Amino acid sequence: MVRLAKRQIVAAALALAATSANAQQIKLTPAQSALYESVSIYSPTGNYMTVCYGFVCRRRMEFSFTPADRKALDAIMAKGKASAGAERAAIQNAVVWWDRRMAPILGTSIRLPRADFRHRADATNYDCWDTTRNITALLLIMQNWGYLRHHTVSDPRYRGNVLVLQTPHNTPVIKEKAGGGEWVVDMWTVGYAQPPQVMTVAQWMTED
Repeated sequence: MVRLAKRQIVAAALALAATSANAQQIKLTPAQSALYESVSIYSPTGNYMTVCYGFVCRRRMEFSFTPADRKALDAIMAKGKASAGAERAAIQNAVVWWDRRMAPILGTSIRLPRADFRHRADATNYDCWDTTRNITALLLIMQNWGYLRHHTVSDPRYRGNVLVLQTPHNTPVIKEKAGGGEWVVDMWTVGYAQPPQVMTVAQWMTED
């Protein structure tokens, strides 16, 4: 009986530690908080995020990063330590890893670039609101883990000018610590397991 009680105490302690890790708060800007509050989901904390899909987060899944996930991301981001440019390349690889990690869970291995409601395939796709929420969450979690040496996670950006036939679109953004330049990490414009577009915000604002 004593041995069983000890096991129960150990199990309870481990469960409490896991809960505490997932509940660890990540400080967000008002614009970042609005991404999650606007669709009534929890913001990323510790090892946890809510994954949005199905267009404007109509479908969602609670996801906790495992120790193996963190080890994989650690190895990816370790290759970006040398410079800001190397870190942006590592971030691209981290997003590809995340896309592949979600695919068997969500069925998104057949997702399309620039998907929206017109494709009538919400169950297996993300729109740009979904990718902005998801990748901002991924970046915030990696920042919280200390994986971003040369950048911080900035506020998402929006573009769209009907006068020049520019379609509405939004994207996650990172800010370079040295110099303050801002770069988009745009997963929505590429297909499954393809590196997200990484370019300056200034260039991105002129794209269609």
